[in-house]
This record gives sequence, structure tokens and C-alpha cells, in this order.
Amino acid sequence: MTLKPSPEKLLALGMSFWNAKTLLSAVELGVFDALADGPADLSTLTKKLGLHERSARDFLDALVAMKMLDREGGQYRNTPETDFFLVRGRPSYVGGLLEMANARLYSSWGNLTEALKTGQRQSENKEEGDLFGALYADPDRLRGFLAAMSGVSAGAAHAIAEKFPWSDYKTFIDVGAAQGMVPVTVARAHAHLSGGGFDLPAVGPIFNDFVAANGLADRLRFHPGDFFNDALPAADVIIMGHILHDWDLAQKRMLLKKAHDALPDGGALIVYEAIIDDDRRQNAFGLLMSLNMLIETAGGFDFTGADCEGWMKEAGFAKTRVEHLVGPDSMVIGFK
Repeated sequence: MTLKPSPEKLLALGMSFWNAKTLLSAVELGVFDALADGPADLSTLTKKLGLHERSARDFLDALVAMKMLDREGGQYRNTPETDFFLVRGRPSYVGGLLEMANARLYSSWGNLTEALKTGQRQSENKEEGDLFGALYADPDRLRGFLAAMSGVSAGAAHAIAEKFPWSDYKTFIDVGAAQGMVPVTVARAHAHLSGGGFDLPAVGPIFNDFVAANGLADRLRFHPGDFFNDALPAADVIIMGHILHDWDLAQKRMLLKKAHDALPDGGALIVYEAIIDDDRRQNAFGLLMSLNMLIETAGGFDFTGADCEGWMKEAGFAKTRVEHLVGPDSMVIGFK
């Protein structure tokens, strides 16, 4: 017998914003922070989080049903995952990305239909013309954005530290280094390496604080500059993570050429992103990230490994390869 189709999957996907906003609000309210030191009952959490009595039980039990909290004997507690990744102040915290999603992306994505019809970005400062200029001009928004970039880069950073043949190189520079998650992770894993990060001058104090807090100020330093107007710092390895997808094709090609010019013979460029599979059927996150670039930027888009390898070869790289990192992220490596 032929089974009748069910609408369950369609309805669950169409209403999945319920789940997303419940989790984002939990991060914003500090639910997981409140349970970092141990379990608490409904009354205690309601007061601690400033929740209204009408909503508190349903909200917390929804998080239990979503496997974001556990509950036993009337006591709520974090799951192992939320305790590790969503408690502020811990080195493993990735909630910065969720904080940015809640504060900025959630409302902007409400205009996806308009973006699809017009090709125009829909972020909160869409009339200003320069997303990054606006972000970098506001210290509070900048810190939030850079923390979000640490969250989205943490898993890939550990995979790059493990999978790339760092023993063959001595120096590296992370272009668009943000808070410094990748340089810190790589340097901690490989004591022979030195290098740093390259980003706009406003990032410098934040980068330096993060590096110092990790005890690596003797091996990592900040290089201020604008990668559109300045040459990239010389190093054996240059890293560009979640950078190329922000820009249009001509800008992508220009940045790859700048990286090639800054490398010595035998040097390597690592580009890591949510690389779309070449058949464009599997990496839904990468494809949705490309739609996020539509929402957020004037000309940015994500790309396949084959796309990036082709651009690298146009820029002069002799050999290229694509290697999976973790989750939706892969790296494309170009060797000069």
C-alpha cells in the first residue's frame, strides 16, 4: 500500500521559528546562566529571571520539551550541552552568535520575501549602505558582533588547529580576526607558531584583551588595517574565515589575489566557511547562510568548494584542496 503523505514535516518546519525564538529568548534572559551553579525550582527561576507567572511554567517546560533543559522532581537544570555552550563567561560559550541572531537577524529575516524580490539587503541599517561601518562605529554593537563571530568560529578553529599541517609553517595571520578565536586556538595547540590578527583598528583593543586573557600576548599581535585599501601582513599561512562570503565576486577575487601576493613561495591560504556542497543539495546551512548574506550585505553570497578552488587558481595558487572541518564548515586550502 502507498502511504498517504503527512503534513507533519511541513508544519514543523513552517512553525520552527517558535522553537528558535524560545531558545533565543532563553539566552537573552539568562536562563542557562541562572542554572550554572545548580538546579532551581519554578518559583526561584521565575523570580530570578523576572518572568511573569502566566508564562513562566510554559516557557521553562517548553525548553524541557526542546531538550534545552532537564527537569526532575520539580527542579530545572541545564542539559550537558547548554551547560557547556550557553553559560556566559565560560571559554566554550557560543551564545554570542545567538545573541546577535536575537538582537539583529531575527527581525531582519522577517523581510526575506522582500529581499528575494528586490535583491536588496534588509538589515536594520539598510539605508546606511555600509553594514560593517555601522557595526564598527558602535562599541557595544561591535563587541557583540565580535563575540558572535567567536561563537560561530569556535568549532572550525579547533578543527583547523588539528587538521592543517602546522608543523610545516612558523607564522600565520588571521585576516578579519574579530575577537581572536582562531589565532588563540591555533597558537594554543602549536607552541612553535607566532602570528596574529588583521582587522580594522577599532577591533584592536578587543583582540588584545582576548589574547592577553588567554596568555598569548607574547606570540600573537594585532595588525590594524583595511583589507580593501591596505596590503595584507606577510606570513607563511593566511586565514580568511567567514570573510569572503560578505563580498561580491569581484571583491572575493581581489581579496584572494591580495592573499596570494602576501604569501611566500610555499605559503598557504586557508578559506573556511559553511562551504556549499558542489551539487548544492546537502549543506542546507550553507545555502541558508547565503540567504543571510542577501539579508545582511550589498553583494555577498556563499559558494561551493569548486567555486573557491577556481577563484584561487585564477589568483595564482598552484594547488588547492577542500577538506571538511566540523558541522557545515569546510576549508579550502590554496598553496602558492
